[in-house]
Amino acid sequence: MQIVNTDEVAGFRVTEHLGLVRGNTIRAKHIGKDFMAAMRQIVGGEIKEYTEMLTEARNEALVRMTAEAERIGADAVVNVRFMTSQVMTGAAELLAYGTAVKLERL
Repeated sequence: MQIVNTDEVAGFRVTEHLGLVRGNTIRAKHIGKDFMAAMRQIVGGEIKEYTEMLTEARNEALVRMTAEAERIGADAVVNVRFMTSQVMTGAAELLAYGTAVKLERL
């Protein structure tokens, strides 16, 4: 399965658009990590707990989007984008979406 953020896949031609596919997840850190993040906010620097949380969320959203594309018989997902929104303090939703397509090798 090819996953790209462009509207075409190098070496292939899009033969059919199967529609929008998406995957999302909402993640939060446990209270201990949330406390550490609050302390880091006071002194400055990267808030690694939230970086880790968003990396995990992005990976899970991609897995779910890819699974949806595979269910409908896609060869690739093009124009992949990510969107993040805060659901509540310390919790964020991450959405991955794109267009599922069938491909033909050039």
